[in-house]
Amino acid sequence: MTNNKSVRPEDLLPDGADSTSINGKIVRKGSIAAFLANVDILESGNATEEQKQNAINTMIELAPTIIASGLHKHVEFKNPQIEQILVKAETLAS
Repeated sequence: MTNNKSVRPEDLLPDGADSTSINGKIVRKGSIAAFLANVDILESGNATEEQKQNAINTMIELAPTIIASGLHKHVEFKNPQIEQILVKAETLAS
């Protein structure tokens, strides 16, 4: 997106579509929300170690999508473990 026109969600993913290609990666709708939900699980005081590990594994799977979407260009996570997951994915993508 090289113009300066504002972008609405339906400009990226029209109604009825489940995924789109961003920077050469197929991005499924809900990917960013799922990543953030797993951040919540990892940082939850109520989650078991198994639940936290499952959340980490899912974040590792989703990390290339987060990088492709450009979110990590603008957001730095305070949690160093999460930030490292994204830094590693960004390094692998280059």
